Amino acid sequence: MTPRPPAAPSPAGPEGTPDVEDAAVAGRPLARAVPQATVARLAVYLRMLGELAEQGTETVSSDELAAVSGVNSAKLRKDLSYVGSHGIRGVGYEVRPLLRHLETALGLTHRQAVALVGIGNLGHALAGYGGFGGRGFPVTALFDVDPDLLGIKINGIVVDHVREIPEICAARDVTIGMIATPAPAAQGVCDLLVRAGVTCILNFAPVVLQVPEQVEVRKVDLAVELQILAFHVARRHLAVTQRDVGLDVVAAENGHVNGHVVIS
Repeated sequence: MTPRPPAAPSPAGPEGTPDVEDAAVAGRPLARAVPQATVARLAVYLRMLGELAEQGTETVSSDELAAVSGVNSAKLRKDLSYVGSHGIRGVGYEVRPLLRHLETALGLTHRQAVALVGIGNLGHALAGYGGFGGRGFPVTALFDVDPDLLGIKINGIVVDHVREIPEICAARDVTIGMIATPAPAAQGVCDLLVRAGVTCILNFAPVVLQVPEQVEVRKVDLAVELQILAFHVARRHLAVTQRDVGLDVVAAENGHVNGHVVIS
């Protein structure tokens, strides 16, 4: 049996990794399973790399990128290894190639049209925010049920009635839905988005949505986030109190010898 010749080595991608086109064929995201916590941090690394690129920085070490991203360098290197990026010893990472690599890994090489449902205080602020489009997530459809809001334009987008979600979202190729409605309306809105073919939903409503298995939902509960912060505030307060009590005990012990107060 004739031995099979060795496979040709893959062309080098950013920082000595396999070429992006091998890892993410034709611009599609990497297929390797990546933990959700890692995905969230990859998005942070991408943002920081964008800022470095705007500043004209060509290379960055893992320590430097980790520091500006708020993680330790070991965690950063492990996160990047999930998407096939390992850096060059003694050099670090080339900023722009790594930025493009992460964009591909996170599925950001294609435009993601967004629909926002619920133009209350929060929804109006989200609709008016111009940063989404600059990051590849243009808001292309707005929906509400309030007669006073229907027909008005926010950032050039007309507010349509919620009942038109299936038709408009399908026509505008919406891939991501944002729900900023009151809790009782959220599930019905979610069902309409799913019917329109939307498979990714960012939910700001204080309710757990029931969706088909193929639909991804990310919940943003600002009250819960504040409660988490309150927990950390309480822990720090407790730590300071315990430290102060400990110092008082030490001072008391140092100020007494054999039961007598020592006066210096």
